[in-house]
Amino acid sequence: MMEISVRQQQNEAALAISQPPRQYLTFTLRGEMYAVETLSVKEIIEYGAPTVVPMMPASVRGVINLRGAAVPVFDLGIRFGTGPTDAQRRSCIVIVESSEGGGGTGSPVFGLIVDAVNAVLEISTADIEPPPAFGARIRSDFIAGMGKVDGRFVILLEIGQVLTADELAAMAG
Repeated sequence: MMEISVRQQQNEAALAISQPPRQYLTFTLRGEMYAVETLSVKEIIEYGAPTVVPMMPASVRGVINLRGAAVPVFDLGIRFGTGPTDAQRRSCIVIVESSEGGGGTGSPVFGLIVDAVNAVLEISTADIEPPPAFGARIRSDFIAGMGKVDGRFVILLEIGQVLTADELAAMAG
């Protein structure tokens, strides 16, 4: 029995080493560092107050006009239950595409208000720990993993969970 688990761990370690590192866009929110895979990031724009839309959930700050398309903008602070994000000099809106829609042109696109965008980092799969079972400040299903970077942990967000397709559809209808 012990031999099987040791062999399984060796296989998982070999698989992690053989996979190329992934790139993540890191940003801060309330002093905490988060990251999303760069594949889901469409662009980063300077913060501009979104147009408020009545009868939206509290986490939806409004919409912005992005090249003729109305893009909903979400306050991650409210979504994570830590309170509204105050716009600061370095605040940005990160435009992301959710994989919930299956990727491609029909996938939901939305903006995330962040305090500041930091950098793009490469994190190997060997340096990614599973989400913590307890003690996280945000819901564990929002966390894809904990990336180890220079001795610190970065919270890797599961963008498709932060806002699901069902929630996006409910807002549209």
